[in-house]
Amino acid sequence: MEVVTRKRPILLSVVCVLGFIWIVFSLPAVFSPSIKKMGDWYPALFGLIVASSFISYIGVWHMKRWGCSLFVITFFTKEILLVLINDVSYVGIVFSVFFISSMVSFYKRMDVNL
Repeated sequence: MEVVTRKRPILLSVVCVLGFIWIVFSLPAVFSPSIKKMGDWYPALFGLIVASSFISYIGVWHMKRWGCSLFVITFFTKEILLVLINDVSYVGIVFSVFFISSMVSFYKRMDVNL
C-alpha cells in the first residue's frame, strides 16, 4: 500500500501559522470579563468558534478538505454572531476572506479522506 504525501504550499503554511497565533491570543479572551458581560450564551459560542477555528487550521495544515470547509462554516457563523451583537470587525473580515481565498485556491490539491 502506497502512502501519498501532499506537500503543503508555503502560502497555506503562512496562513496556518498566522491562524495559530490568532488562536493563542483569542483563547484567553473567552474567559475575559468583557466577553461575559455580552451575555450568558456568548462566552460558550465564542469558545466554540475559537475551538472550531483551531481544528480547521489543523485540518488545513494537514491538507485536508474538511479543514477548509470547517473554516468557511466557522467564518460565516462568527460573522452572523458578530452582526447580531453589533460588533462587526472589517479588518477581521478582510483577513478571513484572504485566508478563505488562499485555502480555496489549493482546495483541489487537498485530501478528501479524513
